[in-house]
Amino acid sequence: MTGKESPDPIRLFLVDDHEVVRRGVAALLEGEGDMRVVGEAGSCEQAMSRLPAVEPHVAVIDVRLPDGSGVGVCRDIRSDHPEVACLMLTSFADDEALFDAVMAGAAGYVLKQIHGADLIGAVRTVATGGSLLDPRSTGRMMERLRGSGGEQPDPLSALSPQERQILDLIGEGLTNRQIGERLYLAEKTVKNYVSSVLSKLDLKRRTQAAILVSELRGQGR
Repeated sequence: MTGKESPDPIRLFLVDDHEVVRRGVAALLEGEGDMRVVGEAGSCEQAMSRLPAVEPHVAVIDVRLPDGSGVGVCRDIRSDHPEVACLMLTSFADDEALFDAVMAGAAGYVLKQIHGADLIGAVRTVATGGSLLDPRSTGRMMERLRGSGGEQPDPLSALSPQERQILDLIGEGLTNRQIGERLYLAEKTVKNYVSSVLSKLDLKRRTQAAILVSELRGQGR
């Protein structure tokens, strides 16, 4: 392979019940030399039946679908195909949906009002293993977390080095299976560590742990 040749394109799967929206997003993303739309679906059922065959790198999923929730599709994809990054796309800034999406393993959550260049950037971010959330929504979530859990000088002081490492990987949006692969641990062992982390931090949801990591990173910790 020569230095001038392009790497393999990012393979994309679009899930939205509005065909016009899918066509618009597809046209935008395929206008980039490093992206290719390999499949589309207009419902939860279609998404889960079509996605495995085309092996995408990123699934761009509408939160609201006619036969269920896009968050549920995200959860199923992350469970059955953890190598696929999920980017949630919605018309509504819904805090509960955002919490649920992060809990389901979504790597990103952006509003449909996002500028085209920002959506392209978001796809590239999640395709390379990064995590991206709409800044306004993330800010509301952080305030909510502060209000429920309070602030401490060092909220991670009770964690062991291994637990801190696992917390960081939760913040990256990795599933228990992926964390186990990264740290060479059994998935059951990772699950136990995650339970311990949540207990020590007095958190009830994995989502809150992910947002705490984002907040601490923003503070330079």
